[in-house]
Amino acid sequence: MKTIKIFVKLFLPALALLLISNVGYSESKALMLKPFKNLSEQSQECAACHKKEHPSLYNQWGRSKHFGANVGCYECHAAEKTDPDAIQHEGHTIAVIVSPKDCANCHKAEVDEFTKSHHAKGGEIIGSLDNMLAEVVQGALTLNGESPAAVNGCWQCHGSEVKVLENGDLDPTTWPNTGIGRINPDGSRGACTACHQRHEFSMVQARRPEACGKCHLGPDHPQKEIYEESKHGINFYANVDRMNLDSSKWVVGEDYDEAPTCATCHMSATDTLPITHDVGDRISWTLRPAISEKIDAKALKQGKKVKSWEDRRKDMEAVCQACHSSSMVESFYMQFDSLVELYNNKFAKPGKLMMDTLKAQGLMTDIAFDEKIEWTWFYLWHHEGRRARHGAAMMAPDYVQWHGLYEVAERFYMELIPEYNEYIEKAEHNGKTKEAETLKKVLAGILESPEHQWFSGKEPAEVKAARKKAQAEFQKRYANESK
Repeated sequence: MKTIKIFVKLFLPALALLLISNVGYSESKALMLKPFKNLSEQSQECAACHKKEHPSLYNQWGRSKHFGANVGCYECHAAEKTDPDAIQHEGHTIAVIVSPKDCANCHKAEVDEFTKSHHAKGGEIIGSLDNMLAEVVQGALTLNGESPAAVNGCWQCHGSEVKVLENGDLDPTTWPNTGIGRINPDGSRGACTACHQRHEFSMVQARRPEACGKCHLGPDHPQKEIYEESKHGINFYANVDRMNLDSSKWVVGEDYDEAPTCATCHMSATDTLPITHDVGDRISWTLRPAISEKIDAKALKQGKKVKSWEDRRKDMEAVCQACHSSSMVESFYMQFDSLVELYNNKFAKPGKLMMDTLKAQGLMTDIAFDEKIEWTWFYLWHHEGRRARHGAAMMAPDYVQWHGLYEVAERFYMELIPEYNEYIEKAEHNGKTKEAETLKKVLAGILESPEHQWFSGKEPAEVKAARKKAQAEFQKRYANESK
């Protein structure tokens, strides 16, 4: 009898959850519509209404781990009357927004990790160069005082400051919004639903590269497209059925070995590393600004003590070594570092020097994006330069070459330098001889460096001769092969 009781107490609940996760949609729906014995009275009341009014949300919740753990609507949406976004709904005090502060009631470690991440600061874009484009250059007609370009574009990835109207409603210019760095009415930063789409909060969905693709794609940061071109992406899509994406622990090298996803490298566990919700914790370079720096450089300049770029790289190397030898990983990083340094030293630092010199000499206005050279420079580092660097970081050669450094070089030599020369000519024409000479000196210093001598025609004769010889040999070989 004791054995039977133990079987009923321990095995049957697990069997029920197993059945729910494996039966067809219509069968699982039927199971979920049965009364809840262990759910709070408040959530039972919510569920009874929402299964009729919002059956899709109800069924998504019914497939979630929250459902299996008796976490219902009220456990997540309950609010205090003093909360800035609290509303009265069907006799209960709730908040529409479930913020990281709310999630921390059960997931404190994950929220603490996220809060210190760069993602949590994503909403702090007001006043940035990118935001200037959406607010002013692209923006004109407003949505209740806000630029529709920013509301529908920037803020949906970066996050908005969600405001509450006097009547208690959420300001429609700032809500709905699941931007990663959303600034919530309760003061917390972030939106867990940016990655864990409500109301199912599926691990499988969050582990797939598409979860990151909402924001990390496009001309300036095409990580999703880069991933899909890489060997990692190719292998993931070819073998997705063997990725074991619904594993509770999902340790690379143990639960799967076909390919990594974004989550694998930046968040998930290895046999030596725990899960982290600080997505920058394993990144050693920052590839976002015009000139790349090691990830800790800015903080160290400010006197802050942070995790060093060397330690971050060691952690990322630990992820790589779940599938690759240490020598291969070290060689990859040598190649990657060399590409970043090439971009920095040949194009980014000289380009920034030219732009800074123009401004320092008073030859440009204080208005952003009102002069062509500003757009040229922005394209060079913000679009093409990022593509080259991210392509190298994620092993997508076409993004390094044709979508990256080729376009950087064309922009630098064929647009940035000619436009810079126009400022020299204009300064001379307007009698600003001193300013013109300063600009000339800066440009001459750039073009006299070895990496730019091909353009100035000052390459050593032996270098030119060697290249011409190689070109002639190639043409001969190609002609023979085509016969």
